[in-house]
Amino acid sequence: MSMPVHEQPAWLAAIRAAGAARFAETGLPSQRQEAWKYTALNRLKALTFEPNPSPGSAAAKTLPSEEIAAPALDATHRLVFIDGRFDVSRSSIGALPDGVLVGSLAEILANEPALLEPQVGRLASVERRGMVALNAAWIEDGLVLIVPRGVVLDGQVEATFISTGKGASYPRHIVSLGDNAEAVLVERHVGGANGGFANAVTEIALGRGATLGHYGIHEEPTESLSVETLFAEIGRDASYRGFTLTAGGALVRREIEAALTEPGASAQIDGAYLVDGDRHADTTILVDHRAPHCTSRQTQKGVIDGHGRAVYQGKILVRPDAQKTDGNQLSQTLLLSPNAEIDVKPELEIHADDVKCSHGATVGRLDADALFFLRARGIPEREARALLIQGFIGGVLDQIAHPGVREAFGAVAAKWLARRAGPESKS
Repeated sequence: MSMPVHEQPAWLAAIRAAGAARFAETGLPSQRQEAWKYTALNRLKALTFEPNPSPGSAAAKTLPSEEIAAPALDATHRLVFIDGRFDVSRSSIGALPDGVLVGSLAEILANEPALLEPQVGRLASVERRGMVALNAAWIEDGLVLIVPRGVVLDGQVEATFISTGKGASYPRHIVSLGDNAEAVLVERHVGGANGGFANAVTEIALGRGATLGHYGIHEEPTESLSVETLFAEIGRDASYRGFTLTAGGALVRREIEAALTEPGASAQIDGAYLVDGDRHADTTILVDHRAPHCTSRQTQKGVIDGHGRAVYQGKILVRPDAQKTDGNQLSQTLLLSPNAEIDVKPELEIHADDVKCSHGATVGRLDADALFFLRARGIPEREARALLIQGFIGGVLDQIAHPGVREAFGAVAAKWLARRAGPESKS
């Protein structure tokens, strides 16, 4: 694997070289690995893995104007990335408090690389995961959000990632909140008709008492392939609140590892997936309770139609010193077609004796009695089905604390449901 050729600090060159070497050893993950048992990456084998060589802005000009995503929110700060590269012409960053940094990894690497040396690669080791190694080999650009101690960043940061389908992209995102800092980050993943392949890695560090609301939405075209790996380190009394809606893409694989490292830390990792056609959505989560008196919640709800397939693997790990842990995970899925499929693997690994942990999973079809109830009151079957599905998904969307984000995500879900809420497929 060749390396990007331009000036780079020695520490970054070492990370890239280590990533390239490790990926050359491991290659793509295979289904022989437990974490990838239900997700095959055969669609990636034909790729060269080299990133799009053309400038992102130029590539974006080939997209129809409607494909260049308009803002979904009234966000204070909006950043747009085309094929993984920051597009300054479509971005708008408002006034920032002293010490806050919102911007492009590439620009900061070019101007102040020392700011990023303690951050890049600290949580995402190339030794642990092949897709992380592949991302490390091509680190070039991505989102940087740094909020210093005690600062509450007003408004929201909206980052839109647009794929033109011309080559691969490898965004590396760095989010760091100091003690008692607060921020809200919303990611949107869209693209043109040609799809594309994105392999993103996000490293999140939350200091003591910090609060991060982190929301993501996938609405790429059906040709797109996306693999995301997220690492979060959550300090004393800090709170991570994450939610992702997957409603697009041929393959979307999201792997999250959240480490609760000090007492009082909490993580809430929720999401919804809407899968149709022959699309594949995989959500794999590990919450690592390393300290006592920590709390975690996972709620994932899905609707699958056609020949769609989804995967939910959720694990709670409680280490020996993590007494008074409170952890819960819940998976609920509706199958709208006899050909739809869901693989669910909830797991608890507990090495402490004073804990409260639970998990649950349900899979089923629409409630026939509820459907009959609505139809008996004059509601046509298609509308009745849509109402039941919307109510099912709405329950998890309500977990989004910010009304504007919840409304934007709800609109995407409603659009998908309007297309798919017809009679069940018999094929």
